Amino acid sequence: MATISASAVKDLREKTGAGMMDAKKALEEAGGDFEKAVDVLRQKGLSAAAKKASRVAAEGSISSTIDAQGRTGALVEVNSETDFVAKNDEFQHFAKGISDLVAGKNPADVAALSKLELDGQGVESRRQALVQKIGENIAVRRFVRYQTDGRLAIYLHGSRIGVMVDYQGGNDQLGKDIAMHIAAANPQFLTRDMVPSDVLARERAVYEGQAKESGKPPAIIPKIVEGKMEKFYGDTCLLEQVYIKDPDGKLKVRDVLKQAGGGASINRFVRYQLGEGIEKKQGNFAEEVAAQLK
Repeated sequence: MATISASAVKDLREKTGAGMMDAKKALEEAGGDFEKAVDVLRQKGLSAAAKKASRVAAEGSISSTIDAQGRTGALVEVNSETDFVAKNDEFQHFAKGISDLVAGKNPADVAALSKLELDGQGVESRRQALVQKIGENIAVRRFVRYQTDGRLAIYLHGSRIGVMVDYQGGNDQLGKDIAMHIAAANPQFLTRDMVPSDVLARERAVYEGQAKESGKPPAIIPKIVEGKMEKFYGDTCLLEQVYIKDPDGKLKVRDVLKQAGGGASINRFVRYQLGEGIEKKQGNFAEEVAAQLK
C-alpha cells in the first residue's frame, strides 16, 4: 500500500472539500495518485471539486488589442501582487502596450516578447523599471494572438476576464454577443468532437462510479451515464450551451448562429480569467506587520 503523506491529504481536502478521513481513504484507494483520488471522491459524492472554479488569487489585468480591420487581435495577462497596483495608470499603460506589441509583432512566446521594444526600452527593462518604481513584482504571464480572414470580436469584463472569438458571417453584434456568452458561460471546447478522448473516458468512469455508488440497477447504468454525458457536453461545449441571452432558456449557441444567417460559424475562441490556475500564498497579516516591526 502506498504511503500517504499528511500534506497529500491536506492538498486533496483543499481541492475537493472532502473530510480528512475521506481524503485519506481516497488516496489509499487510488494508490497515492492524486487525480485518481479526486475521481474516487467524485464517484462517492464526497467532492465539490467539479463545481468549484479555479482558485483565482493573482491580481493584475487582462488587456486586449484589435486592429482597425478587425482581423488581428491579442489578449494578454499581466500580473501584479495587489489589485491596488493593477489599477495604477502606469501598470495599465504597460499592459496595453504589451497587447499592442503582441498584435503588431507576433512574438513566438513570452521570452521573445521580452526582447521587443516598448516606450523606447526593451520590454524586460521596462518591466524591471516599473517593478522598482511601484514596489511590487510584475510579470507578463501569457498571451494569445489571432489573425483571421473572417472576423474577430473581443470582450473584456472589467480587467479580470477577456474573450476573443474568431468567427465567420453575421455582424459585429453577433461577435460581441458570442464573446459575452463565453465570458459568462466559460465553455472549455467549441464542439463535442473536440473533447479529448481521455477527458471523455475520465468523465464516463466518474459517472459510472456515481451510478454504482447510488445503488442503481446495472441494466440502467449505461442510460444514466449517457444522460450525464449529454449534460457534460451542454455544460462544456460552446455550440451545445444554452444561450445566456435567451430568456426562455431554449436557444443554444448553435441556434443563434443559424438565426444570424449568412453561414455564420465560429472558428475558435479563447477565454482568459485573471489568475486562473495560480494559487497565491496565504499570509497572516498580523504576523507580517509584527515581522516588519522587529
